[in-house]
Amino acid sequence: MSVQIIKSENKTVTWRNGGQFNTIPEGTGNEELDKIIAAAGYSYDPKQDIFYSTLNPWQRDIGYCHLYDELAAPLGMIIDCEPIHFDYLEKKWMIGFWKGQYDLVTGAEIGVYTKAADLNFLGLLKGTYYECVSNSELLKMSYTLKKNGKPLFKREGKHWWLTGFKLGEFSEPSELTMDITITLHNIAMRDAFVNGLWKAGYPLDGFTRNGATVSFTFATPHTPPPITRTPSTDRIIQKKNELLCKTYQDITGASNNLRDKVKAIEEQAPKMYSKVLKIGKSKKIYEIFRSLLTLKPQERFVCP
Repeated sequence: MSVQIIKSENKTVTWRNGGQFNTIPEGTGNEELDKIIAAAGYSYDPKQDIFYSTLNPWQRDIGYCHLYDELAAPLGMIIDCEPIHFDYLEKKWMIGFWKGQYDLVTGAEIGVYTKAADLNFLGLLKGTYYECVSNSELLKMSYTLKKNGKPLFKREGKHWWLTGFKLGEFSEPSELTMDITITLHNIAMRDAFVNGLWKAGYPLDGFTRNGATVSFTFATPHTPPPITRTPSTDRIIQKKNELLCKTYQDITGASNNLRDKVKAIEEQAPKMYSKVLKIGKSKKIYEIFRSLLTLKPQERFVCP
């Protein structure tokens, strides 16, 4: 007889005969709201009251470049960035970590990418454009996001973009830490990644190794911040973000679930409603990048 074991943390059902398939995320209890969240590239975890990225959202077609980090602050997101670069199997890899205030949400991300092209936009924007890794290159990852030392939420899974976002929570990036564990494909890849951590500024006693698995804490970034992050602009943007979160909390304080909270925002603060479902990095960041791609090749980027 076949028996099923349900694991709610990763939404899978494993049968005794070894078969496994994904179950439907629990969601918000509102079908229309779930559809909106899914269209944004996310699902909702009611146990932790967080949004998280799905495996194949629209963002997977966009990839990553440093421009995204530079545009974050001007678009209202004050987040710490930590890109770790390394070479493995004749590919250039980047595993990035982010934590901070994404407008109306506190969040954290781990992203896994490989090099696609060298950028050279009018001689001003130079760097590397990365593609999201393929399904065969996904990594088993986990992290606990803590605020002032207390766990805010946890995420784990085999993914290319492991994220979590808590709506209406206000945080300074310096208040947040990520206890991260990543299992690389093998020992050789682990050593390459560890070398990337060391080159970024992590001391050798700043991480632990267990087979192909590496564990460490992302607190204060070791790599240079985006030039758009300055103390004065951070203060101005964070005052706006704190006010947004306070207003959200004031309006939704009597609501017991996300469905009711969203309904209260829609009725009492329609201007804020459009921000509620703009989870994580603003879509405007990707739209700006895509607009650059429509320029003539000689004005855009060159590939080696």
